[in-house]
Order: sequence, then structure tokens, then C-alpha cells
Amino acid sequence: MSERVELLLEGGSLLFPDPTLLSPDRQGREEPLLRNGSVALADGKIVAVGPTDELAGRFVAAEKLALNGRLVTPGLVDSHTHLVFAGDRSAEFAQRCAGASYEEIAAAGGGIRASVRATRQASEEELYALAAPRVRRMLDFGSTTIEIKSGYGLYLETELRMLRVIRRLDRETPARVVATFCGAHEIPDEFQSDRGGFLDLVCESMIPRVVEEELAEFCDVFCEHGVFTPDESERVLNVGREAGLRPKIHADELAASGGSEVAAKVGAVSADHLMHITDEGIAGLKERGVVPTLLPGTTFYLGKHHYAPARRLLDAGLPVAIATDRNPGSCTIESLPFVAGLACLSMGLTPVEALRGTTEHGARALGREGSRGRLAAGLDADFVIWEAQRPEQVIYEFGNATPRHVYVGGKCVGGWKSRG
Repeated sequence: MSERVELLLEGGSLLFPDPTLLSPDRQGREEPLLRNGSVALADGKIVAVGPTDELAGRFVAAEKLALNGRLVTPGLVDSHTHLVFAGDRSAEFAQRCAGASYEEIAAAGGGIRASVRATRQASEEELYALAAPRVRRMLDFGSTTIEIKSGYGLYLETELRMLRVIRRLDRETPARVVATFCGAHEIPDEFQSDRGGFLDLVCESMIPRVVEEELAEFCDVFCEHGVFTPDESERVLNVGREAGLRPKIHADELAASGGSEVAAKVGAVSADHLMHITDEGIAGLKERGVVPTLLPGTTFYLGKHHYAPARRLLDAGLPVAIATDRNPGSCTIESLPFVAGLACLSMGLTPVEALRGTTEHGARALGREGSRGRLAAGLDADFVIWEAQRPEQVIYEFGNATPRHVYVGGKCVGGWKSRG
């Protein structure tokens, strides 16, 4: 007797299905693709994935969608963003175009602290009104799960305000939004001569309130020369972990800061940026199972040329995630396909590796590997249908790549075709 499902996708090229569905010659990393495959969906979950002729006999669907060979990928997972903020830093962009460095601008009071000043002045409604369209655009680029960090408050009430907006974005937009507390993102203006006082504020006031109000899942810190030292970063992450927040870290972005070593020491879920990671840092991430999350859009946007060593990380057996780092100052790119293209052109990834970094490995960077990132029975029905038949076609057109359909929980919520 046939099983009833809500939707049956028929006749597509399915990227990252259950590996048991792939022929022996298709199990290499270059093309984990099931051709002429189908996906059965019900109650927001994937019920089954398999060859079209097999699933056609197993299921009766309330609705069928003929894919005609189109590529279907898991929903993209953007595992590192800062998209809740107020203010405009276009003047800084002009300064960089005229030759100033990001570090020089930050030292003069710009950078993160400029966004802090603007964000502190914005109400919760204003922050939500600014952030919701960003989420909408990112959905239309295929990002079905989006991590968002606080960190432009650096003051208890503003950090809580940002996190409440992030929670609201999860509830009121179709995207699946994951919240990270990043109160240790920078030293605010009023604490420039009292680093210890600010760290006490983060550890003794901010983290307890964030946990009390259940506003975040992760705790992050910017471990970098001129920002937080390895010892300071370890303190923040340990306090967060003891309170129930899983650790993440901005590490080795502008220099070899020791951040990757801290990630290994505290057992972070991910270590992000890593442009200047050392061999010792790579070994530590491997030993502790930390996911390296690379943000090539930031390197590109800042006009730098030293990209993270993606090939070394992959060759070490690490699951490299790729994310946008969407933020107001060092990367305004919202398209994860565009950033995946940069990963191929500038860091030596193959198209399949880049797409795996934005799906399966991105899910691992958020502890969501059991529910997202692949096309497999039992996982969330989050997927993207592309006007392409092979993964390299998406990356080849990365500057133009816009999904035909974007589904979250089995419902079409984005893509150009959804708008007619």
C-alpha cells in the first residue's frame, strides 16, 4: 500500500543525498550527485530520498513537482553573520578605497565601535525593521539557516535588545535563525582604559542575563591583537560554557592571535576566519573536532590578499564551513553562493567542496548536522532548487546565482520563481 505524503519532488539531480544511494563511482568528493532522484516530504521533514522510479511506486503525494533534471541542494547554512545593526559605514569604505586600512580606521574610533554607537541609539523595532529585509534577501539567495551574533551593543541592555531582535527574526521570518551572544566583540569607548572592568561586565552581568532569558545558544569572542587576548577569550568562553552557552571564536583573522589554540582548549564548536592559522592551530582543531569556518567575503571586501588556507585545512581532514560574515563594515555581501564562488577562486576549493561548506559543514558549525545540511530521510525539509543541473553551474554563475525555489520545512518561502 502506498504511503501518503504532502509533496513529491520528481526527477532531479540531488546533491549530498544519503551516500548509500550513490553508485560506487559517484562516492568521490567531486560529485556526490544522485541523478533522476526524488524526494518525498511530509510534516516539514524529508520522508524518503531515492531513485524516481522507486519512490513513484512507494508514495502518493498531495502535490508533485517535476524537477526536469534541475539541481536540488540542501538549504544553505550561513553559520557566521552579524546582520542585526544600525548605522552606515560607507564612509569607511571610501576611506579604504583611498588607501586607509581597516586597522587604521578602527584605531581612529571607526570599525566595530562606530556600529556600536549607532546600534545603541536604535530601538528594538528599528533594529528589527532593518534586519528583516536582510534575512529576506539572504533567503532568496538560498540561505535557509542563518546564524546571527550580537556584539554591536557592548552594553547590557543593547546586547539584550539585539538578541531579542534575533529571537524575533527566528519567530517572524521563514528562516531558521540561530542566536550567538558576542558581547566580547570589542572594547567599547567608555572602557578603553578599563579592559578588566569590561570583561567583568561581560562575564558577571551579560552572560547570566542572556542565559536567564534564553536568548542565545552560543557564546563568541573576538580573539585578536588589540581586541581580546587568548587568556581573556578563554575566560569569556569558559564562563559562557559553564552557564550553558556553547563556545565559538573569531580566531587568527588579522594575525596569528592564538585564537585557534583557544578554540581547541575550550572545545569550541567552530573557529572562524583563520586567515593566519598556524600548523599547530590546525592540529588542535583536528584533535578537538572544532569546525573551521572560513569567511572569504571578508578578505575580498577588505581588499586583502591573504585568504584562509582552505586546502591545508581540508587536507588535514577538517570539515571546512563557508559563511558570509555579513556585517556593516568588513563584509556587506549577503549572497552565500557568491561567497562560495570566492572560496573556489581564491582558496582553491572545488565547487562541490564549496557547496558542502555552505550546507553539510555549515550545519556542523552550528551543531545542526543531525537535522540539516544533507538530503536524507528524517532531516528538515529545507532545500533549494536551482536553474542548473550540476553543482559547478551554480558556482560558475556565482555572481548571478539565484535559486528557482527555496523551501524551509517543506514550504516554498523564496527564490525568483516563488514571486512569479
